[in-house]
Amino acid sequence: MDMDDNHLESVAQLAELVKLSQSIKCTSVNRPEAYEWIGRTLSRFRYVSESKKNKGIIKRYLINMTGYSEAQIDKLIRRKMETGKVFLKERTQHTFPVFYEARDIILLAEVMRAGQYQNGRAIQQTLRDMYLVYKDLRFERLQHISVAHIYNLKQTRIYQSHALEYTKTRPVAIPIGERRKPQPCGKPGFIRVDSVHQGDLDREKGVYHINLVDEITQWELVGCVASISEAHLAPLLEELLTQLPFTVVNFHSDNGSEYINYVVARLLGKLLVHQTKSRARHCNDNALAESKNGAVVRKFMGYAHIPKKYAVEINQFYQEYLNPYLNFHRYCAFPTEYMDIHGKIRKKYETYLTPCQKLLGLDQSERYLKPGVNMRGLNDMQKSRSHFAAAQELQKAKTKLFTRM
Repeated sequence: MDMDDNHLESVAQLAELVKLSQSIKCTSVNRPEAYEWIGRTLSRFRYVSESKKNKGIIKRYLINMTGYSEAQIDKLIRRKMETGKVFLKERTQHTFPVFYEARDIILLAEVMRAGQYQNGRAIQQTLRDMYLVYKDLRFERLQHISVAHIYNLKQTRIYQSHALEYTKTRPVAIPIGERRKPQPCGKPGFIRVDSVHQGDLDREKGVYHINLVDEITQWELVGCVASISEAHLAPLLEELLTQLPFTVVNFHSDNGSEYINYVVARLLGKLLVHQTKSRARHCNDNALAESKNGAVVRKFMGYAHIPKKYAVEINQFYQEYLNPYLNFHRYCAFPTEYMDIHGKIRKKYETYLTPCQKLLGLDQSERYLKPGVNMRGLNDMQKSRSHFAAAQELQKAKTKLFTRM
């Protein structure tokens, strides 16, 4: 700071200068010179003996000419009044002597990593033996380290940058099912499957509903098991797949272990059915089964807990009443795709058919049917009772089932 203000002799001149310099901001670069100038200015204008008004003018002058804050100038004024001068304080913070250098901390990190991060007492003994027994001069300082200081050095940035290891998460590679969305191209036999849990109560699991839906015809079969273990699930899946009137081509599920396992894979392989599973971050891959879980299973069975012991009765109710009603008497919405003015594919749900009507209305539908199943037989089953009569029978059977539970 280089400033010549010797021509200023009175506080009145300072007041005029302060008015002129209100829009000017000065910054002091050299702190020792600035402190010396502040002390000299306070002495020259006799700050201690001046009136309160003049003290304010002198302080404002110091603030404008140095760029220091009012709090900092107040601190320096107090120091002048207490000691008679303004000076820089020396740093008096206590620092501990550094005994272990960076190379010692790096060496400690290497020993810890090689020893699979043993406890401090074991590492202390290892460091001591490395110098005393194996005569490795690199451990000369580390031979004296205490267990407590080992843990102190482990908190340092040098140690952590050399000791920590980063291992990328390894994906679990299960060679079951192909991770892709099925493309049925208008052909039935592409089955979507999902599980619905009927709640817990007092740490007891409820029954599980297994829901199979064909993507094209929306032909739906629901089953019930006491648990989704392989012993219970595999026989039910085989039974449901054989009840479908058309040949099953593809079996698609989410990535749950109840379907992605070798028991289900062998079952599908025996039936010559291709297995696929949902892709990561593609929640709509199994959207049809998810929507049927709410529109059918939850609507008929609710959300309350149902104990496992009723799984057989519920499954029998499904086979005798619910599944025939769903496929021959319950109307489903089928989309009609069209392209809007922006070139995007849109869907309109204007067509309502039962799954059986949809299956019989497909082009060359007979070639998709299993041996022993024909169009006339499916049509006769649909006309054997009216939609209303089938719905009434279903509700009576449901009431009787829930009364027993």
